[in-house]
Amino acid sequence: MSPLITGLVGIAGFFVLLILRMPIAYAMAVVGFLGFSYLSSSTAAFRVVAKDIFSTFSSYSLSVIPMFVWMGFLAFYSGIGARLFNFAYKLVGHYPGGLALAAQATCALFGAVCGSNTATAATIGAIALPEMKKYKYDPSLSTASVAAGGALGVLIPPSVVFIVYGIATEQSIGSLFIAGIIPGLLLMFLYMGTVSLITLRNPSLGPAGPKASWKERLLALRGGLWEVMIVFFLSLGGLFAGWFTPTEAGAVGAGGVLLLTVLERRLNWDGLKKSLADATRTTAMIMFLVAGAIIFGRFMAISRIPFELASWAGSLPLPPFAVMGVVLAIYLVLGCFIDALALILLTIPIFYPLAVTTLGYDPIWFGVIIVMVVAMGVITPPVGMNVYIIKGVAQDVPLEVIFRGIWPFLAALIICLFILILFPQTTTLLNSLLG
Repeated sequence: MSPLITGLVGIAGFFVLLILRMPIAYAMAVVGFLGFSYLSSSTAAFRVVAKDIFSTFSSYSLSVIPMFVWMGFLAFYSGIGARLFNFAYKLVGHYPGGLALAAQATCALFGAVCGSNTATAATIGAIALPEMKKYKYDPSLSTASVAAGGALGVLIPPSVVFIVYGIATEQSIGSLFIAGIIPGLLLMFLYMGTVSLITLRNPSLGPAGPKASWKERLLALRGGLWEVMIVFFLSLGGLFAGWFTPTEAGAVGAGGVLLLTVLERRLNWDGLKKSLADATRTTAMIMFLVAGAIIFGRFMAISRIPFELASWAGSLPLPPFAVMGVVLAIYLVLGCFIDALALILLTIPIFYPLAVTTLGYDPIWFGVIIVMVVAMGVITPPVGMNVYIIKGVAQDVPLEVIFRGIWPFLAALIICLFILILFPQTTTLLNSLLG
C-alpha cells in the first residue's frame, strides 16, 4: 500500500480500536507504532519512538502539567467552590434564574484556579444543584446550566487543554492563557443571557431567591473571592508579566492555594492526600495521551496525510474561511465521541499544519477556536462528558432531561464561536496590549 492509503487505514483502525473500548492513548500508540513499522521498519520505529518519548518527557516544559493540575485539585478539596458560589449567589440570586446565573459566574471563577471542565462541572454541580432543587428549579435548566458552565473551565486560564495545545504546537502557554480570557468571559455572559431569556419567558423555571444586603455581599466577598484573586494575580499575573515561566507560575499557584487553605484550616490531611492522588492519576493520564500522540504523529508525518491534506485544501477554489469551516465541522463531530484532550492531541498532527502553514491562520487564534469547538463536545450527545458528570451528581434526573436543556447553551456556544471567527481581535487584543 502507498503511504497515503496506509495512513487512512491506520485512522480507520484507530476508530475500530475505540469502538472496541481500548483507551485512547493506547489506541494512538498501537496504530502509530504499527503504521510506522509498516512504512519504515520495526527497528526504526523502536528507535524513533524511544527517542521522541524520552526527549519529550525529559523536557522541562511538560513539568507545567502536574503543577496546574494539583492546583485545581487543591481548590476542589479545600471548598473554594462553595465559597465562590455563596458570593455569586449573594450578588445575583434575587434575579429570575439567579441560582443558575450564580452557577455560571462560579464556574468562570473556579476555572481560574482549576483549569478542568470535568472538575469544574463536578464541583459546582455538587454545590449548586441541591440549592436549585430546594428553590424548585426546572431540572432540565438547572442540570444543563451547570453542565454547560463546566466548559468555562477549559477557556478561563489556567486551562489544562491550553497547556497541552501549547506543548503540542510549541506555542507560548502564557499567550494562550491571555488569549482565552476575553472568549471565556464572553461565553460566560452569553450563558447568563441564555438563562435570563429562558427565565424571563417562564419565571417558574427558575424562581428568584431572597435579596442579600450589601453587608452580606461584602462578607461573602471576604469569605471566598479574595483567595481566587490572590492566586490568580500572583500566579498568572506573574506569568503574564514575565516574572515566572509557566512551570514556575503553576508551582506558585499550587503553593499559594495550599498555603491559604492550610492557614485558614480549610484543607485537612485527608483532602491533601486525595488531591495528591488525583493529581498524580490525572497527570499520568495526560502523559500517556501525550506519548500516544507523539507516536501517532510520527506515523501521520511519514504517511504524508498532513501534507496531502494541505496540498488538496490549497488547490480548492474556496476561500480559507470555507476550508476552516470544514475543519471545525470535523472537530465538532469528533468531539461528540472523543475526549477534549485526546481529540486535540489526535488531530494536531493533521490539521495544525493545514490551518497555520497552508491557510495562514494565527496559531494562538486557532488554539482558542479549537478549544471552543471541543468545549461543545463535552456537552453534546452521545458522549458529553460534562452531562454524564452532572448525571452522577443529580442521579434522580434522567439523562435525556439534561440533554434536552443543553441546546440553548449550545446555541450560545455557537454564537460565541462565530463572534471569535468574525472578530479575531477578541483573542489577540490582550496579547497586543501586553506586548
